[in-house]
Amino acid sequence: MYTIKEIFTTLQGEGTHAGRASVFCRFTGCNLWSGLEKDRLEAICQFCDTDFVGYDGIGGGKFNSASELANTINEKWALMNKSVSNKYVVFTGGEPLLQLDTSLINALKLYQFEIAIETNGTIIPPPGIDWICVSPKDGSKLLLLQGDEIKYVVPQKQFSLNKTDIVKRLKRFEQMNFKHFYLQAMDSVNLKENLSLAITICKERPIWRLSTQQHKSLNLP
Repeated sequence: MYTIKEIFTTLQGEGTHAGRASVFCRFTGCNLWSGLEKDRLEAICQFCDTDFVGYDGIGGGKFNSASELANTINEKWALMNKSVSNKYVVFTGGEPLLQLDTSLINALKLYQFEIAIETNGTIIPPPGIDWICVSPKDGSKLLLLQGDEIKYVVPQKQFSLNKTDIVKRLKRFEQMNFKHFYLQAMDSVNLKENLSLAITICKERPIWRLSTQQHKSLNLP
């Protein structure tokens, strides 16, 4: 069984595929935070701004089989675009690799979907995923050391602008096998300062590119 918070169509707002038409499928659950505000201060990841608790979102629910969920995702795509080419689904969460498995991947391949995930990198994924975006969280054990893009949020400690500590982490990531390296400013009350920090680091370490949350500025889901 798969428990889904929401399924919706939109444009990808971040990273290499920004602007691409997509079906987003958000799984419930995460291994770095319960999703409950009462647990935030004790969580490894304390800055998440996404509701991934329950299955009451648009298109959300419990799906008994991979084929049932894959069919629902395909129907969402068809409502947006009748084309059978360039079909793209992004699995996110929470942490999608708590639920995404080979059965669901194979079911989606029958519908000719290109499959992407946005993961915290603490779980090794099954084969068959076409695009892997890893967003490391300070304090977690990063196991997934390769993929298509790595997206690091700065700074991960609210109100902390210690560039020296951040650069130490970035140097470690730079040794890993990723094709694209992105910095993203934490969306908080200090967004202006965080954005300035990210831009400064990108200028100093040009292997890194700035990723902005375009979907927020465009008022997309």
